[in-house]
Amino acid sequence: MFESIADTAWFTWVILPLLIFFSRIADQSIGTLRVIFLSKGYRVIAPVLGFFEVIIWLLAVSQIMKHLDNVLCYVAYGAGFAAGNYIGILLDEKLSIGTVLLRIIPQKDTTALIQGLRDRNFGFTYMDANGARGPVKVIMTIIKRKDVPEVASLIQANNPTAFYTIEEVKSIHEGVFKPRRTWSLQQALPFQFRKFK
Repeated sequence: MFESIADTAWFTWVILPLLIFFSRIADQSIGTLRVIFLSKGYRVIAPVLGFFEVIIWLLAVSQIMKHLDNVLCYVAYGAGFAAGNYIGILLDEKLSIGTVLLRIIPQKDTTALIQGLRDRNFGFTYMDANGARGPVKVIMTIIKRKDVPEVASLIQANNPTAFYTIEEVKSIHEGVFKPRRTWSLQQALPFQFRKFK
């Protein structure tokens, strides 16, 4: 049954290129995430993703080798590769995994910005420095990538002309970090658990 479907022009020129295209999207997205996890030090997740990436890639390549005369397979392979890179980067942005260093150089009084960071429980260090136009303050904070929009909006609200950079941090030790909400089954359920004696 499958062999008769595989021999049709519809399968060769439409279905097969689409399968290769979506396979490449899957394996390249996984590959992009694997490299990102590897660079962030996730030593267990990266090999698991690598396993699935290679299996999917082998399936796609084996189909191309069987259909070397089909130009649409080559186009689908290249387009899937490009789309997979893009989707992998989007997934990384959505996951927001990791830690970053924000280095902020405000252009005016930093009192409100520093108080805003303190009120939101962000750890930070600030110091006096000299810039091209004279004395400045430098504020440094190491935060989770998920918190970047919150800190950026805080900078925009309190010191909109501030210059700041964001850099990836591979590992950290100690420090003051914004507390995370913990989840428990008891909080999620509308009734209270009671202990029975």
